Amino acid sequence: MMERVKTAFLAFLVLCSLIQSYFLIYRLPGSESVVQSGSSYIETDEMGPEERTENLIYPKNMVVHLGEDKHTVFYPGQMFYDLIYNRIKGRTFDSFQRRSVSNMDWSALRRATQGIELNFGSGMPVTLLQRVMQITPDSLFEGESIHKMWLYSVEGEPKVHVLFFSTEGNVVYEAAQADLTAQDIGQLVDFGQDWVPYTLSENAAYYIPEEPLPIVSLELTMNSYTVEQMQRSLFFDPGITRNIRERDGSEIYTDGKRSLQVDESQYRINYTDPAAPPTGENNPGRDVLTAISFVNQHGGWSGSYRLSRTQDVQDSRRVEFQRYDLGLPVLDTPGLNYGLMTLELQQGTVTSYERSLLYAEPVEKEKRLDHLPGGEDLRQVLSQLPDNVSIAGLQPAYRPALTGNTLVLTPVWAVVQPDGSLTDLSGL
Repeated sequence: MMERVKTAFLAFLVLCSLIQSYFLIYRLPGSESVVQSGSSYIETDEMGPEERTENLIYPKNMVVHLGEDKHTVFYPGQMFYDLIYNRIKGRTFDSFQRRSVSNMDWSALRRATQGIELNFGSGMPVTLLQRVMQITPDSLFEGESIHKMWLYSVEGEPKVHVLFFSTEGNVVYEAAQADLTAQDIGQLVDFGQDWVPYTLSENAAYYIPEEPLPIVSLELTMNSYTVEQMQRSLFFDPGITRNIRERDGSEIYTDGKRSLQVDESQYRINYTDPAAPPTGENNPGRDVLTAISFVNQHGGWSGSYRLSRTQDVQDSRRVEFQRYDLGLPVLDTPGLNYGLMTLELQQGTVTSYERSLLYAEPVEKEKRLDHLPGGEDLRQVLSQLPDNVSIAGLQPAYRPALTGNTLVLTPVWAVVQPDGSLTDLSGL
């Protein structure tokens, strides 16, 4: 009898232990684990769609050299831009040879030869270019970042020269093997014969259209993600966050470690996670992939974007994505920070995330054809700029203005600064 009591008592203790273990491991209601990894987040609301890396990597413009000092420029979304870029992406580039930039007269080459320049802005890691182009792996070349790709042919020579310009100093890489012929280059160049003619500036830094440039102006119906949606997206447990109102009218939500600053007047948030543990090494290509994955999980992409810049900032790396509409970048302005999505990473971990809460409804409200000045009208504007303004390029862009729930996108000329950032020409 005593043995049965002991057995029953032991069974009871085992059962109690199992029940206690259950409550220690799982929360009620539901079965979510109390222990969560430092990189996992709760399931988020359905917000913006996810995006593939390949759709965020493309040249900001394409210069077509027609020979005899004639040029034209295509921008994303234009039919001939897409035709040329898709054909180049289908070709194979192999056997890279390192050369010095100073060995060539590039201005003379632009004026005398037929070719295509693909401009990627402040720099694109080769490991990311390999996702969109048929670039054969090469240990010497793969660690570089490229700001420009140039394909050209010299009259009378069967070989096509394919150059990749490094962002690091006086270095260019030539693909000794490329499945392109001089005839292929001639066919690509022919797409630019009847488009707006451009002239190289006196200092050979940028191109000026000799005719007014046709650009569509837009009006879009806007909506915005809520603060609650962003909280649920970015915090492990939004229920334990508290908010603090700042003197400038912005609000900060924090769980004691992470913070979410909301500027309601700008419809913009800035999320920081300074306690994020380092999980890897600094690597430009890998950091960009991590940033894209982070946005996919936390808010998504509220429109079309392009990877516009990667920049080392002290012990972190800043990754910027530029908003695009109808193939043109949307500027950030003092009154409306809408055009850029910015992330900072330390050793492969996102520590800062800044973006707009605004997103456009799928149907455009209004669209009309406009024109940006070219030729002498544009030169006159440029001649009046202060001497301390350095122009690395000219870029048609959209200046945003929000009225109620309507976003007006007005075409403007933007100046490309030496660091790759864009500034409205009329504001200089």
